[in-house]
Amino acid sequence: MPEKWLAVNADDFGFTRDVNSGIVEAHTRGILTSTTLMANGHAFDDAVALARATPSLDVGVHFVLVGGYSLLQPERPLPATVAALLRAVALRRIRVYDELKAQIERILDAGIRPTHADTHKHTHLFPPVLDAVARLSAEYGIHWVRRPFDLPLHGSPAQVPWSVRATSRALASVRARFHRTLARYGCHTTDWFAGFQITGRFQAADVLRLLHNLPGGTTEFMVHPGFCTGELRAASTRLKESRAAELNALTDPAVAAAVKELGVRLAPYPDLPATLSGRSTPR
Repeated sequence: MPEKWLAVNADDFGFTRDVNSGIVEAHTRGILTSTTLMANGHAFDDAVALARATPSLDVGVHFVLVGGYSLLQPERPLPATVAALLRAVALRRIRVYDELKAQIERILDAGIRPTHADTHKHTHLFPPVLDAVARLSAEYGIHWVRRPFDLPLHGSPAQVPWSVRATSRALASVRARFHRTLARYGCHTTDWFAGFQITGRFQAADVLRLLHNLPGGTTEFMVHPGFCTGELRAASTRLKESRAAELNALTDPAVAAAVKELGVRLAPYPDLPATLSGRSTPR
């Protein structure tokens, strides 16, 4: 039976200080292995300080083209929605490659070398963004890029809306081109991905269900833990109390016990066995 490798990655490092603290807590007391850093996040400096104090936490880049402010033009807000981003790209009102390059440069200037990459709101599913992400990943030696195509859910939470399930299924239509693009630039992806459908709505029981149904090979589990204090409550995001629930799930002793019992190998991205994206039939 193939080994089961799992990278548990927290998005939004740098969003707020209470999110940052929750991510570190999920790593030091739970099963979280990695995180991705928002270069334009309000709490970027706090995240950098925490990363330096927690060297075992694997840090990547969370490219942001939706929400917050541009690093190229700091006085200019980025598009507020994915639809607005698509319009801005179509009308050439945003320099995608240059904006994302500025984000990598800020992270490098802070003394952090990212090992993996993903995008806020999964915008690299859009071909112009994917091309920029793959190109930059190759240029800066960021070997791993997220493949946001969810595993089928087994006994999934009843509260997952049908629209979210439908969106997850629809994403499969762009999967072949997605993998071809990453392969062209020599990028690696995990074999599997989980977390899109249950973002903001999972408990420890759902993590246990995922662990028991984990396929062989490498899987990324996307999570959004955090402490929900006044700073997060005042922020513009739908994920607030749910971040505390995810933190509780990721630090639940039953989850850690299941990882050990099932022989799941938790690993940061540099320790995962690498498979070139698109080398085999995309799943």
